[in-house]
Amino acid sequence: MKNLAFTMAEILLSLTIIGVVAAITLPSLTGNINERTWNTQRKALYARFSQAIALMPSLNGYGTLTEESSAGADDAVDTAAETFIADGLAKVLKINNICDSDHLEDCGIPTKITPYSGDIITPFPKTLKDYNSSLISVSFSTSSGGSGSYSQLNTKAAAFETANGESIAVFYNPSCLPDLQSPSSWDPAQARMCANFVYDLNGTKGPNSYGKDIGFITVFYPTDSVVVAPHVYTRDSEKAAQVASGSGKSASQVCTNLEGGEWRLPNIDEAAAFFVNKNLIGNFTAGGHYWTSGVTVVNGTTKGLAMSVYSGAKITKENRSEDLNIRCVKRN
Repeated sequence: MKNLAFTMAEILLSLTIIGVVAAITLPSLTGNINERTWNTQRKALYARFSQAIALMPSLNGYGTLTEESSAGADDAVDTAAETFIADGLAKVLKINNICDSDHLEDCGIPTKITPYSGDIITPFPKTLKDYNSSLISVSFSTSSGGSGSYSQLNTKAAAFETANGESIAVFYNPSCLPDLQSPSSWDPAQARMCANFVYDLNGTKGPNSYGKDIGFITVFYPTDSVVVAPHVYTRDSEKAAQVASGSGKSASQVCTNLEGGEWRLPNIDEAAAFFVNKNLIGNFTAGGHYWTSGVTVVNGTTKGLAMSVYSGAKITKENRSEDLNIRCVKRN
């Protein structure tokens, strides 16, 4: 009987085919594993922060924040964010290391991050103003022809590392206010934001991209605080008039029709977090107003709530009938 065996050419051909298939499928498999890992980490981090914030009696008033006594004077004091971490968070959350604004990288904060827009943010912001200048000062005009402005003192960022290995940068407002519950008037989100956490799930490792290992957790109101960390869609969806008797798709339907069926309109606090983190997220319409799922009653009439990603204003819209921008979210 003849001995049967593969020829060298057949073996090489088989190895080549296996190599090509591996080269095609391995990146996809690795990407899927990373996505599942990041999703699990995001959910766990959000749960830990929600529990920690709930244990704090109040989120405002930490540290000292004073502006310079005169132009050019070197006597401004800012210990707000560091004190918030050391005297507040560290009592309810396991923290390994605290870094000031000049040494954020010592806590694993990356020097470059990539938002959905692809425009790299570098260096990493060291102050609230660097992160989003509209959080410190903004002027605006109303549809009725009026105008106004908002301003507050700038604060330096600080950072810390968690016991689980996450690197967290903190942008803090020690003078944050409770919800005024007055959506019919100027109601700035920046005055309600107490803390904004930008996290890196894997420290110095890549890809350092928003929606992957980079994300945010925003906390509003000093007491009865609201903690939000929505997973935001990569870009604006098509505009759609949200009219109860309308013939087209409603804004909420636009979200539920997205792939996966897990997307929805943001609530008002989640949309306020859009404004706070607009540069980190990216791909927002400049000066745009965005629909939320929130409603309010004004003089017996139910109206929809929108959020301005330009000014941070909570806006009341007549009968939810305007064709505003839509950015969908799902829970982390």
